[in-house]
Amino acid sequence: MFLYEVFPPELIKVGLEAEDKEEAFEELVDQFCQAFKSNAREEILEALRLRESKMSTGIQKGIGIPHGKTNAVDTVHGILGISKKGIDYDALDGEPVYLLFMMLAPQKDTEQHLRMLKRLAELLDNPQFYTDLITQGDSQGAHGIIKKYEDVLITLD
Repeated sequence: MFLYEVFPPELIKVGLEAEDKEEAFEELVDQFCQAFKSNAREEILEALRLRESKMSTGIQKGIGIPHGKTNAVDTVHGILGISKKGIDYDALDGEPVYLLFMMLAPQKDTEQHLRMLKRLAELLDNPQFYTDLITQGDSQGAHGIIKKYEDVLITLD
């Protein structure tokens, strides 16, 4: 499984409207539920809040990686939110977050979940990935950036 499969264009929201973490969670989960015609909104939000209560997932400058495990999904899914104005996220550095890589995984699939988080961390090690992604004007462009950088990463493996 690849990140560009986990974050398909229909699960990428450019122009996130949320002003704080809770609004961002709701906006991205709504995007997921709409795309998959899922009625598991509250279950997914609860999984994200539970993980977030342990420690903020605003772990890198301008980036949040909220994630949770729930039986509401049967495989790993990602929802990407790009905010132009920044989101008050209670990040570890106290700064706003502009990119939110939300990941959902089934309760039983720890290995795939961790593999996708690791791959995402590898992409985020390249500051140009952040710069190129934040400037995208639509979901297709953002998806193309993920694929481009992941393809480079794969050829280096």
